[in-house]
Amino acid sequence: MLSLDSALKERSPTEEDGAVVKLDFDVGSHFIKSVRPRASSAPLDPDVLKRTSSVDKDETEKAMSKEKPFSKSSGNQSRREKVLSKPDEPPLVGRTMEDYLDMEADRESYRLEKFGKLLAGPNTDLEALGQLGWAGIPAAVRATTWQLLLGYLPSNIDRREETLKRKRTEYRNYIDQYYHNRNDTQFHALFKQIHIDIPRMNPSVSLFQQKIVQEAFERILFTWGMRHPASGYVQGINDLVTPFFLVFLRDYMSVNDNLENCDLSKLPHDKLAMLEADCFWCVSKLLDGIQDNYTFALPGIQRQIQLLEDLVKRVDGILSYRVTVYVATPPVLCSGALDAHLKRHSVEYMQFSFRWVNNLLTREFPLHCVIRLWDTYLAEVSDFSNFHMYVCAAILFTFSKNIQSCDDFQSLMLFLQNLPTSSWTDDDMHLLLAEGYRLKYMFADAPGHLHAKK
Repeated sequence: MLSLDSALKERSPTEEDGAVVKLDFDVGSHFIKSVRPRASSAPLDPDVLKRTSSVDKDETEKAMSKEKPFSKSSGNQSRREKVLSKPDEPPLVGRTMEDYLDMEADRESYRLEKFGKLLAGPNTDLEALGQLGWAGIPAAVRATTWQLLLGYLPSNIDRREETLKRKRTEYRNYIDQYYHNRNDTQFHALFKQIHIDIPRMNPSVSLFQQKIVQEAFERILFTWGMRHPASGYVQGINDLVTPFFLVFLRDYMSVNDNLENCDLSKLPHDKLAMLEADCFWCVSKLLDGIQDNYTFALPGIQRQIQLLEDLVKRVDGILSYRVTVYVATPPVLCSGALDAHLKRHSVEYMQFSFRWVNNLLTREFPLHCVIRLWDTYLAEVSDFSNFHMYVCAAILFTFSKNIQSCDDFQSLMLFLQNLPTSSWTDDDMHLLLAEGYRLKYMFADAPGHLHAKK
């Protein structure tokens, strides 16, 4: 990298057309440039140059305030304050916990009211619903909202009850048609793999260890595999059912029930059958958009992992460094530290990110965080799998220091496959999604980026 002292030696202090520029490249912020003319006759004083080459705080804040919808916070706000403070609100400094809880309750009530108005209309505006749901969906309306965004429910409110009745009956007919074949020699391997995978789902969540729940998952996955012979059942699809099951279950339980530990043997059989059918159709809708992730040779997963690697190289190689140079001096960009560190220790992206893509991060975060993540995924107006790559890149940059502190292959793989997210909250997911959005906002339209190489 060209040092400031070298730049001073290479450039005459008496040049009249000079100007000092700070090129600020930083993950999570846009390119900021500040140019100031300097006196043409006075010699350059190092202290003056240092002051001149810095971007004023006011100018920086003004420039960054243009970033929407996520502006980079300034000052000494905490992580929670950065997430919860509106742009036009003062920081939460000095407020009591009671104030914070009241503010959260008011905000949740306001958002629930907005969702209620959208959902109660004769024809739900799906674009407006997606825009509102991108920032999170209240639990009380999450099931209906997910079903609408996936296209399982029609936007016309008068057709929803009839559609649910018809689709649930259709699923029961599929069970009668396919499930008795599970022990046939031709399909025994398929059912055996499903039977092995299901107990591995969220072992810390007692709900998914109950026999009645596991039997429902077996029917869902076996039926889906039978109806999709091009791919069949693939390990990891079982994890994609769990968020739907937990979200839809809330509509049949008390508000105060701890869903992850509730006893489903007390749930009436007809309600469990409706819950199971809704999960089948919604996971089918989800998989329709990423079908090539599970076909022969997994072309979808391979393509996405290559795109993730390309993105990390670009971001890490361009935005991780701050370079202060003269206008006439081209910036000298360093090679990406994170990507180079992985390569130095022979870590391939396929080795750690395959599960991230295959399971849509269901094993990397607590279940409540996965549900919050999927609020945004399902609200994405375009292909959510594209945005998923930006979120995966945001994960790598979030833990960049931890990753670079690992000094061998084994410790790197151990960390990347066991991310320290067990105590994460929805606030942490807000920040991660904001970073994913920033990366998408800056790079999605960049020439040649996130396009398959010919």
